[in-house]
Amino acid sequence: MAHTLYVVGIGPGNPEYVVPRGLHLIKQAKVLVGSERALEDFAQPGQATFPIAKLAPMAEWMGEQLESNDIVVLVSGDTGYYSLLPYLKTKFPNNPIDVTPGISSMTFAFARLGEVWHNADLMSFHGRRPEEKDLYYAEGRKLGFLTDPEQNPAYIARYLIEEHGWPKDTKAAACERLSYEDERIERGTLEELQKLEGFGHSVMVVLG
Repeated sequence: MAHTLYVVGIGPGNPEYVVPRGLHLIKQAKVLVGSERALEDFAQPGQATFPIAKLAPMAEWMGEQLESNDIVVLVSGDTGYYSLLPYLKTKFPNNPIDVTPGISSMTFAFARLGEVWHNADLMSFHGRRPEEKDLYYAEGRKLGFLTDPEQNPAYIARYLIEEHGWPKDTKAAACERLSYEDERIERGTLEELQKLEGFGHSVMVVLG
């Protein structure tokens, strides 16, 4: 019988926000795969670990491990929201995959801001760009973005104002390192966020 891939969403990163089943799977794992930060936070003594960096070497190592062990893969945020899950399903089609979801950084950011997200349009500037047609301005429209170092909140704020007609006084917020002691949340207008430095790997919320 083929060994199982357990994919566990670790939410924003702080172990306090991981569901109990996920923590149990992580603690019982013989083989653990995750980012360097995730392995620092969750790995137990005696576990075989592999840091996620380049996908090809990781997949090769995982293939070898799956011959004799189950593997627990830690993914940041939620397993169903821009995670490693689609890649794993394609790479290991003959192995059962058991998924334990987590809290996405997007929904966590909305919670930190005291805002609901059921009426928000969620998109990503992390290594990609949303469709131009999806960035239109409408009064009361709510947006959530994942960002990257090049397309950070300052860039997005300027892009929305200059290219899509968003008012400069539109309220917005940038959130990074969510759930950690050095968590940072900057609130302001789109005009003010144009001057914000950093926040490369963050969540940006726009409240039109």
